Amino acid sequence: DPSPHLPAPKDVEIYSYNFQSLLRWSPVTVENGSVLYTAHYKTESYEEWSEMGCGRTPRTQCGFPPQTQKRRWTIVLRVRAELGPLASAWVHTPPFVAERDTTLGPPKVKSVSASPDSLLLNVSPPFPPETGDVLLYLVSYWENTTSPTERKLSESKTLFQIGNLKESTLYCFSIQVQLKIYSGHLLGQQSAPECHRTALS
Repeated sequence: DPSPHLPAPKDVEIYSYNFQSLLRWSPVTVENGSVLYTAHYKTESYEEWSEMGCGRTPRTQCGFPPQTQKRRWTIVLRVRAELGPLASAWVHTPPFVAERDTTLGPPKVKSVSASPDSLLLNVSPPFPPETGDVLLYLVSYWENTTSPTERKLSESKTLFQIGNLKESTLYCFSIQVQLKIYSGHLLGQQSAPECHRTALS
């Protein structure tokens, strides 16, 4: 039975970025002794709880074990505090589905080469794609003038061109990824705007 004397962890949440996920919580403070934590997981289709590999740990976070890194699985986690023979009540997370609940970061811009009428962009995705991933790069770009009018471009390759530009002119762009998922699309964060000047012909 859970001990009424040992409080349960608070602020229990799943933090997930680019499909790398961890469970984290606020530390439980007690008068004396050091509190340890145990975390478990289970999938929606299976009733039994499994060890996450964080049993009696002093840390206030626990990474997802490799066997749970399936993007479409529905996973529930639980954590409790332990002090000697005492254990707190379990705290459960809401169901988590990585494909729905992760945050995708911005793509990385590896290089930009300028010609008089275009910028050639070489980018890499924010996470290592799995086989069959359909990933689009959504590019917003504008001439760096007083009233920027934004234009959009959608590309599926990691090397692509922003064309029909004026020569020797400063253009700025920002990119985000869109990943096709089971229920539609997952949209990533925008990259910080980057500005480059086209070449002189």
